Amino acid sequence: MNVPSVSVIIAVYNKIDWLLLLLSGFEKQSFRDFEIVVADDGSNKEFVHALNEYIQTSPLRIQHVWHKDKGFRKTRILNKAVLQSKGEYIIFIDGDCLPDRNFVADHWYNRAPDTILAGRRANLSQKLTQTLSAEKIRNGLLESTAFLRKVWVDSFRKITNHAEKSVRLPRSIYRMLPAKSKGILGCNFSLHKSDLLQINGFDTRYEAPATGEDTDIDLRLRWAGKKIRLLRFQAIQFHIYHTRLDRPNDNDRIFAEVMAQKKAVTSFGIREMQNDLA
Repeated sequence: MNVPSVSVIIAVYNKIDWLLLLLSGFEKQSFRDFEIVVADDGSNKEFVHALNEYIQTSPLRIQHVWHKDKGFRKTRILNKAVLQSKGEYIIFIDGDCLPDRNFVADHWYNRAPDTILAGRRANLSQKLTQTLSAEKIRNGLLESTAFLRKVWVDSFRKITNHAEKSVRLPRSIYRMLPAKSKGILGCNFSLHKSDLLQINGFDTRYEAPATGEDTDIDLRLRWAGKKIRLLRFQAIQFHIYHTRLDRPNDNDRIFAEVMAQKKAVTSFGIREMQNDLA
């Protein structure tokens, strides 16, 4: 099998129903030269069994990269997935987000040297989330006028957020827009693998979903001389509704330490874990 141009890394933890929705979106991508790397932060046996069953019949190229559940270790499993990935270009997405059919194409065709593409997402209401199914997504639900109309109606009712981020413009128009820089969201960004390896990947000290998970890598990439370009009206994705879990964490202290040191290359990244991937 040919080496794919793109590796799409999906950060997951349990919630197989969400992942199957997401994968149905990747089944119908307009750009096909990609692999999926499921970066699994210790999901349970039921999740692993269901995913393996899906892989056996899926048209997608999928690697499942897993480690033991020892709490929130997303940055660590992302580094492990990067090491396993085969593509020279990497797209990151979270397991609670759904891509429209041009998601991979928009990241790939807008790539540029020393540039990170930072996409955004529209947040679906609970009502809209409950109407989703893998079959509907395979049949073009996320791109349909009827679905997008409902997104905007829910936005006016203030139960869907950032409906404007569901609008996709042709790539030719996007390229005419003034370049804007905005921070990376961990659920929707892409870059050349070499740029990520240059800063030694994600800092594995962040062990909670809060400050530092994506702000740290954004900052260190800038220190390494990379540009962050906002991917406006491209690479559309929808965030599945769910309640948010807050966890006590030490992320602010770690991020403050990174800010003070101003080192682009972390000492707690990919190189440090290559001999210990358990």
